Amino acid sequence: MVKEFPYLMPDVVFPPGETLLESLECKGMTQVELAKRTGVTTKHISEIVKGKIAISPNTALKLESALGVPASMWMALEQQYQEHLARQREYEQLKTQKKLLKRYPIKEMIQLGWLEATEDEYASLKQLHVFLGTASLELWDAMCSRQVYSTAFRQSSSFGADQNALALWLRKGEIDAYSIECQPYSESSFRAVLAEVRNLTAHLPEDFVSCVQNICAKAGVAVVFVPELKGCRVSGAARWQGSSKAIIQLSARYKTDDHLWFSFFHEAGHVLLHSKKTLHVEIERNAKTKDEREADKFASDYLIPPTAYSEFIRETGPHFSADSVTAFAAKIGIAPGIVVGRLQHDCYIPYANLNGLKEKVART
Repeated sequence: MVKEFPYLMPDVVFPPGETLLESLECKGMTQVELAKRTGVTTKHISEIVKGKIAISPNTALKLESALGVPASMWMALEQQYQEHLARQREYEQLKTQKKLLKRYPIKEMIQLGWLEATEDEYASLKQLHVFLGTASLELWDAMCSRQVYSTAFRQSSSFGADQNALALWLRKGEIDAYSIECQPYSESSFRAVLAEVRNLTAHLPEDFVSCVQNICAKAGVAVVFVPELKGCRVSGAARWQGSSKAIIQLSARYKTDDHLWFSFFHEAGHVLLHSKKTLHVEIERNAKTKDEREADKFASDYLIPPTAYSEFIRETGPHFSADSVTAFAAKIGIAPGIVVGRLQHDCYIPYANLNGLKEKVART
């Protein structure tokens, strides 16, 4: 969660020169005498006192020698004062962006725990800036239009997905992935750990999220589960965070295990098969590009080996029962719900049949 940034600043903040003036008065020393002791001009001392110029590290050391007050204290006072001035300037700049807040689903982001609730509009804007990782909302818009997100927007524009919601969802995935420590990516290691993840499907543990994350992190892949914002209509995404860390982001928008695992292995297919420079986003009813078709095939074949599937269809169809599906799933080591989902997708059974074999998955 992005923490709230307080904007209750005092009306008046005194420059370090005020403290310098107090120090001179305590010692009975004039600004002229201090100038002589430090070797700087009287004008320079006067401008420090009035807050017109900053105390430099060199001047701080001279004040330390002349007044016996540590240079670190002068520098700390100066840093605090300059930061306050910068925040005042930022505060004025935030005022110009208040109207832009309406474009962002702040309440929903708070409900999801992405932001903290606050009554202060300026604190909300600051939180949003930190969440987006940009100094202004205009810069965020520019990033989305020029850089990697533009690819996702082109893919989603024809299918009614809210592009702003999609960009925020992708950004949350980036933030969450930062906190997952991974080994450097290794294709061979990732192919090996995918077998471990596949084994999880047969006996879905309650902590399956952390299990999948820990397994994949060993191979350099950060797996994040991010609930979608309204209008996002996304099931998953795959991209790279640098050259040695891949991200698989899932929304769990569907509530059953067959969709969950197909989405995971679909995105894993992108990681293994496609360019590190491309952001792949799976939008509901999205047009299937060559990369998407290849990722679909990878997921289908990895979960259910083609030869075994063909034999099952030939020997069991067209009368597929719960018992036959369960036995086949056990034979190949996956959850029966995945087999049901495949049979439904391939039109061997209606979508209303055998759904009791699918396991419900709680949204994260």
